[in-house]
Amino acid sequence: MAAAEIDSIEKIAALVPHLLDISHKKIWVDYDQEADVLYINFKKPAHAEDSELTDDDVIVRYDKGQVVGMTFLHASKRRKSLE
Repeated sequence: MAAAEIDSIEKIAALVPHLLDISHKKIWVDYDQEADVLYINFKKPAHAEDSELTDDDVIVRYDKGQVVGMTFLHASKRRKSLE
């Protein structure tokens, strides 16, 4: 196995405790590299009736008052805060 693959596995494995702590048990993740936007959905289809833009460029999407997804704008810039 290549070093890059091992690094990816370790990074994903580090997320497991955090993923287990959230109330949503199904999660879909898509990254649009050209737009630098990371989409996280907790429901498919990802229909939302309302949304809110936070101060740190996260769009929180709601359906019937429940969070159904989040959109992280400028996603690659968030990587630097973890290093």
